[in-house]
Amino acid sequence: MKLSIVIPCFNEEQVIDEVYRRLTTLLNSYVEGAAIDTYEVIYVDDGSSDGTLAALRRLAGKDKRVKAISFSGNFGHQPALTAGLLYASGDMAVSLDADLQDPPEIIGEMIKRFKDGADIVYGVRDDRQEDTYFKRATAVIFYKFMTLMGVNLIYNHADYRLLSRAALEAFKKYGEVNRFLRGMFPSMGFKHSIVTYKREKRFAGTTKYPLKKMVSFAVEGITSFTNFPLRLAFVLGFVNFLAAIILGLWTIASKLKGSAVPGWASIVLPIYLFGGIQLMFIGILSEYVGKIYMEVKHRPVFIVKETYNFDDGQGKSP
Repeated sequence: MKLSIVIPCFNEEQVIDEVYRRLTTLLNSYVEGAAIDTYEVIYVDDGSSDGTLAALRRLAGKDKRVKAISFSGNFGHQPALTAGLLYASGDMAVSLDADLQDPPEIIGEMIKRFKDGADIVYGVRDDRQEDTYFKRATAVIFYKFMTLMGVNLIYNHADYRLLSRAALEAFKKYGEVNRFLRGMFPSMGFKHSIVTYKREKRFAGTTKYPLKKMVSFAVEGITSFTNFPLRLAFVLGFVNFLAAIILGLWTIASKLKGSAVPGWASIVLPIYLFGGIQLMFIGILSEYVGKIYMEVKHRPVFIVKETYNFDDGQGKSP
C-alpha cells in the first residue's frame, strides 16, 4: 500500500527542511509499523519568488521519494493542490499545507479510517483559538453563508484530507477551470469520515490568505457550486415589483389627500430603489458570465515547467 503526500508551496523556503524532517520521521515510522508499504511526498511549487524551488531540487536530489512539480508561474493554491493530486500514484493521497499548522501526526488516524472503508477522510479543526477574533468571526460567517447559499461544506475543514484511489480517479473527471476543492469533494458522495485536531501556530513565514484572497475564495465557492444568487435575484425582483405597486398606490393616496411633495415619490424613490437593485443583479450576473467566459476558453488549470523524480522526467500536466 502506497501513500502519497501532496504539499502546495508558495514562498515557503523557511519551512521546507522542517516539513521534510518531520514528515520523513513520521512516514518511516508508518512503514516500520506496517501501516503502509511505501510513500512519496509531492511538493508543488506555485511560482515561488524565494528559494523554495532550490530547496525542493536539493531534497529531490538526495531522496527519490521526494518529488517536485514546478509551475511556470503563480496559478494559485487550488490549482497547485490539483496538480499534486493528479500526479499522485499512491493507493491514497493526503493533501497538506506547508506551514505545519495542520499537524502531520494525525495522518496515522486518517489511514486507519481509510482501512475501515472511508474513501475520503477530512481533517477538521476542533477549535480556532490560534486565530484572531476577526479571523474566527469571518470564518463563522463564511461557513454559514456558504451553507445558506446551498454549498455542501465540512465545517472547519480546509484542505487537509485523505483521498482513496477511487476518489482520486473520480477527481480526474472534474474538468472545470474555476476550482473550489472544499466543495468539490463533499459533492462526490463517497463514504467519508472526520478526524479532529488542534491547529498549531505557523512554523515560519506569513499567511498566504489575506482578507482579499479570503473574499475572493468565498465568491469562487459560491459561484462554482450554486445558482442560488441567480434565484435570489428573481425573488428580489418579484418583491421589488410588489413594492413598486404598493409605492404607486401610496403615492396616489397621498396625492388625493394633498400631502404629497410634488415629484418626490415619483422620481427619487424609484431611482434609488430600482437603480440599486438593478446594479446588484448586474453584479451577480457578471460573476456567472465571467465564470462561463473562463470555462469556455478551456485554458489549462496550471502549466508545469519542470518535474523531479517522476518517471516521465520533464512532465506535462495530466
